[in-house]
Amino acid sequence: MTVQLILGVILFILMVLIGGKKGARSFFALFLNFGVLLFAIMLMNDPDINPIILTLIACVIISCISLFFISEYNIKTLTAFISTIFTTGALLFFILWLTEISMIQGFSEEEIEEIGAFSLFVGVDFVQIGASMIIMSTIGAIIDLSISISSPMQEIHYHNPDISRKELFKSGLSIGRDILGTSTNTLFFAFFGGYMALLIWFKDLSYSIGDIVNSKVFSSEMIFIGSAGIGVALAIPITSMITAFYLIRAKKTESS
Repeated sequence: MTVQLILGVILFILMVLIGGKKGARSFFALFLNFGVLLFAIMLMNDPDINPIILTLIACVIISCISLFFISEYNIKTLTAFISTIFTTGALLFFILWLTEISMIQGFSEEEIEEIGAFSLFVGVDFVQIGASMIIMSTIGAIIDLSISISSPMQEIHYHNPDISRKELFKSGLSIGRDILGTSTNTLFFAFFGGYMALLIWFKDLSYSIGDIVNSKVFSSEMIFIGSAGIGVALAIPITSMITAFYLIRAKKTESS
């Protein structure tokens, strides 16, 4: 039995014991999302398919799996889904512009030695691939924050049904402010955890701070983190506004 299988079994047992049926669905959702990403990556090799459009379709499917499959269809998952789509759409133009001017596409000089034996004529647009990578790296953080805001807002509205739309919106912003710091820290430390060996390598090669900051592999990851952080920040008011609108409208519909 491999270590990966053992860890997978332990994860499944803990998710079922703690989360019940929702925990089991969350575990299987990991494989579904992995399958969507793998299928999207395979299709990106086709020069007739636009990688950005393919990525957006994959993100919509991943959002549906992460929200509706795990937590079923209800107001909080619906508002989180709509918020995710709006935030990603608003961030898309910024990502496309940023990818064009930053020139982070392709491989860095630190990676050239590893791929030197392979042909670099892969027949795909690496500018669009770079934009797709940024979009995929932000979608998870946006989904997580959207449901983390819409769910407590629904609880606030349930326990205080007379709350106004403005007050409910302010409550969502207050919740988002508390989550914002932890979410950005998670993105930041995930980078350092995943690239710690690279940073040690930079030190062994006597890279200066300027060399590190201007290296493509470092700057591209920082751009990924910055884009995800911007997406998280944008998702807070968008999710709060959409959730407040839907909850108050649902209450008026029930009253009438």
